[in-house]
Amino acid sequence: MSRRVHRLPALVLPAVLLVLAACTAAPTPTTPSPTPRVLLTLPLPTPVPPTPTPTPTPIPPERILFQDDFSDPNSGWPRFKADWGITDYINGRYRIGVGLAYTDLWANPGLDFRDIRIEVDAQAVAGSEYNSFGVLCRYQDDENFYFFVLSNAGYYAIVKMIDGEQYQLTPERQLAVRGIIRPGSQVNRVQAECVGDRLRLYANGHLLAEVQDDAFAHGDVGLIAGAFTDAGIIVEFDNFVVLRAEE
Repeated sequence: MSRRVHRLPALVLPAVLLVLAACTAAPTPTTPSPTPRVLLTLPLPTPVPPTPTPTPTPIPPERILFQDDFSDPNSGWPRFKADWGITDYINGRYRIGVGLAYTDLWANPGLDFRDIRIEVDAQAVAGSEYNSFGVLCRYQDDENFYFFVLSNAGYYAIVKMIDGEQYQLTPERQLAVRGIIRPGSQVNRVQAECVGDRLRLYANGHLLAEVQDDAFAHGDVGLIAGAFTDAGIIVEFDNFVVLRAEE
C-alpha cells in the first residue's frame, strides 16, 4: 500500500471541511506544501453541555471492510513530519498537527471503496476551537474527492474538491444545534456516508447534513485536520472503521 499526505486550500467558513470494492494501488506519494486559507471572523458559539449521544447499534462483522485502531504504526498511514505539520502514530492514535495558520493537512491509507459509511473518533488536543477535522471519501487524486468536517466551534460542512477547485455542497457557515458537536478537548464521533449520489455527515450519531452529488463513484478514504486564524492545531484520531453501506 502506498502512503499519502496532502495539504488543501480553505473555504470561506470556519469549518469546512466514505465505498465497497477491491483495494487498488494509490498514486505515487507527493510532498505536502503550505497553501493559504481565507481569513474568517465569525464569533465562537457559547459553550454548552454536550447533547447525549445515541446508543450505537452493534456492527455486524460482515459489514466491516476496513478498520484501524492505530495501535500498529505500520498499518499503512503516512508518517510525515515538517516544521509546519505532522502526521504520525502517537500512543495508539493517529495524530495530525498543523503548524501554519490557514492550512489543512490530510492523509489516506491507499484503498479503494464504493458505497460505504466511515466512522472515527476525533479529539482536538491543542489549538483554537476554530479548527476543522473529519474524513474524506472517494479520493481520486489530490484534486478530486469529497471531504466531511466538523469544528469544535460548532460548524460543519460537506465539500467537493474537483479539478483543484472546492465547492461547498452544504450552505456556508452551517452551525449545528448547540451541544451536538462537542467543544474543547471532548471526543467527537465523526460519521459520513457515501452511498450512490447521497452524501451524509453525522456528529455523535446526529445527522447534520445530507446532499446529493454524482461526481465520484469510488475512491480512497482518509483523515483531515486544519487550522484557521491560529496555528498549532493538533487532532488525534482513533477507532477508524469503513463499513459496507446498508441497503
